[in-house]
Amino acid sequence: MSEPHQADLIAAAVIAVPGVAGLHAGMFGEIATYLPGRRVLGIRTHADEVTEVHVTLLYGAAVRDTAALVRDAAAGVAGGVVDVTIEDVVAAPETTAS
Repeated sequence: MSEPHQADLIAAAVIAVPGVAGLHAGMFGEIATYLPGRRVLGIRTHADEVTEVHVTLLYGAAVRDTAALVRDAAAGVAGGVVDVTIEDVVAAPETTAS
């Protein structure tokens, strides 16, 4: 198995941030890192050391605080400048009692 790509590592760090529901690929699915045979949605890296991160937040998460945490998490992996875009807000998934 090959080493994970930097985009995979950024995605994992961002998804682990409290309040993040997931990554978001943009309106037309254009926000992605294209790798052989697959895409990492919601993460776009540029040669000039700028990384774009597009996320969906959980309802109730503080937008600015969560965006700052996302920026810090992504920058910890990628370094350089990280631009964060909040694309959507969703309700937390309902849990069902068994």
